Amino acid sequence: MEEWYYNVLLVATGFVVGFINTIAGGGSLISLPVLIFLGLPSSVANGTNRVAVGIQNIMATAGFKSKGVSTSPFNIYLGISALFGAVLGARIAVDIKGETFNKILAAIMIIVVLLILFKPKMKLEDLQERLTGKYLWIGIIAFFFFGIYGGFINAGLGIVIILFLHYVNRMSLVRSNATKVVAVLIYTLAALLVFAMNDKVDWIVGLILAVGNGTGAWVASRFSVRKGDGFVRTFMVIVVVGMAIKLWFF
Repeated sequence: MEEWYYNVLLVATGFVVGFINTIAGGGSLISLPVLIFLGLPSSVANGTNRVAVGIQNIMATAGFKSKGVSTSPFNIYLGISALFGAVLGARIAVDIKGETFNKILAAIMIIVVLLILFKPKMKLEDLQERLTGKYLWIGIIAFFFFGIYGGFINAGLGIVIILFLHYVNRMSLVRSNATKVVAVLIYTLAALLVFAMNDKVDWIVGLILAVGNGTGAWVASRFSVRKGDGFVRTFMVIVVVGMAIKLWFF
């Protein structure tokens, strides 16, 4: 990876991925193939991608806070739960055919699209956040399992997290995003540690990619707050449809 244009490709890819991941999710379905195309083994690409995702979520968190959007300490509780799941997920060696995995994930993405399109819109008065009591515990349990998948591969999980927070915890899509980026940051650091301990991280490539991811995340976090839930919903539908088509046919 000595050619200068590889670095340009990494930064450009990172910007797009950081933007997509912050507003919706699924950006790793772009960055992972690019890293593999540039010569990294699949396992190293998976670990290296976590460097960029970690920086991306630091910048996204800062972006949301700069606009006055924060859900602490709720997001911290969910992130800690996901952290334990991510350690487990990053250590699991699952032998599954890539083609089969892609088709299963594509089917899940179609279900997600249907949920976004046909789930009745919540009225403003219905968005009374449920962040304590049993709903907090439901979130903590769910995020442990989200963490397992996040530690394993992470691709596409952001969309599921947003929908969960929106419909279970009654958070707006913007505040769901702000919660997501903190939780993902926490469990990504745990997964990155596991990959690093097993020599599955190319730090130079990861940091170059992170320049793009971080910039894209900063722009997306502030932009989504200005545009509101309508923009986030439309963006999510476009991303999910694109992911499903890519996974099923390519």
